[in-house]
Amino acid sequence: MKKPGICLIILLLISACHSGEKGPAANSTEKTPTEQTTQAEPSGNDTFTNLLPSVVNIDTYDNGRILESGSGFFVNENLVVSRASFFASANQAEITPYNEENKYKVSGYLAVDRINDLILLQVENIRRPPVKLCDSLVSPNQKSLYLTKPHGQTIPLHKGSVLAVATLQGSKVYQVSNKFPKISEGGPLFLSGGNCIGLCFSTVSDYEKQYFATPSTFIQELLKNKSATPKSLADLMNNTNSTISAANSKIKGLTIETDMGDIQIRLFNQTPDYRDNFIKLVREHYYDNLLIHRVIRGFGIQSGAADTRSAGKDDVVGWKGPGYTMPAHVVPGLFHKRGMIGSPRKPDTENMRRRADGSQFYIVSGRTYTDEELNQIEKENNIHFTPEQRQVYKTIGGAPHLDGSYTIFGEVTSGMDVVDRISTVEVGREFRPKEDIRVKRIRIIE
Repeated sequence: MKKPGICLIILLLISACHSGEKGPAANSTEKTPTEQTTQAEPSGNDTFTNLLPSVVNIDTYDNGRILESGSGFFVNENLVVSRASFFASANQAEITPYNEENKYKVSGYLAVDRINDLILLQVENIRRPPVKLCDSLVSPNQKSLYLTKPHGQTIPLHKGSVLAVATLQGSKVYQVSNKFPKISEGGPLFLSGGNCIGLCFSTVSDYEKQYFATPSTFIQELLKNKSATPKSLADLMNNTNSTISAANSKIKGLTIETDMGDIQIRLFNQTPDYRDNFIKLVREHYYDNLLIHRVIRGFGIQSGAADTRSAGKDDVVGWKGPGYTMPAHVVPGLFHKRGMIGSPRKPDTENMRRRADGSQFYIVSGRTYTDEELNQIEKENNIHFTPEQRQVYKTIGGAPHLDGSYTIFGEVTSGMDVVDRISTVEVGREFRPKEDIRVKRIRIIE
């Protein structure tokens, strides 16, 4: 569909998608060129005019109260990709294509990638041609363009260039010289020939606003992992309905597949919010290919940080979660014996309510303790160990200093030998293993 009266655009030279080429690191010193804006003029090529029906504005709502406004674009005839963070508190959403004023209801989402901040939305009563996605990373120094909604007889076409393929909080991104107004965040970034290389966003990095694009390769992964039927937008929030929670309580266990072997676990029904949250993230493929980023001999191993999937060898990691935290839920009777699974958190000085990270978890390998050591921990932490707990800590081992302060939500049922092997690897700064060890994926055992 074309909007009557819109003039066509003068295009730049076409740049193809380059397969497998990677640019400099995030600390690239290349200077940023000044952004330019081209107004639409008559031309023999209507590439960007034809793209207008496929780019949309998005409004999100909480029970009719507007929350966020952003952009997105069609990647299938009725599927729109946008930024997942727009929908953090939303239970409704509408889209408006750039070439019209009609609003269309979002019926739900088919996939979400919290690490790269992407969501795949299904839209009712509309079909549009998809934007063509590049299937590989493009090299730096190529010209990049994005378009904003037409005003009158012109299509604003904003020009810039790809500065680098960088890593931002553990995610692979394009750093670009284009400067996006807020309404364009979530829109497509193009090469001059009309191929989409990524989804636009901006953030404050190194104390100044910088401009990036999430590569189209992650959008293609999202399409591969989409579910057959849409889920309610409300399911994105940190809660689970009673039907799903009841089903989760019957799950037999999960298998954590790592580079060093498999670890079988079960989640406790005494902590249903943590159980349901963990299973939700597993179903979203959140944990796939994340690092086991922290290993402390005599304590255990830790994974689940969103900034580890694409982290470089020298990157400081372990600070990025799924965008939310969890309220503490310390269950009497559950203690940090060897094999227990718990949720890390920031220290009390920064976290008075002791809220836990929304995705990270640790597995206790532990060590044995003497009565004298346990007496000292009781005194320092104002807790009391039962005779049974003392016997376990003295013979089997664990991490008693965490009792009463950290949420335990599961335990290892098989594969502690794998945990032990990981817990003895050589580590560097911040207890990160010198050689990467990854959680390849987590499987649910129904």
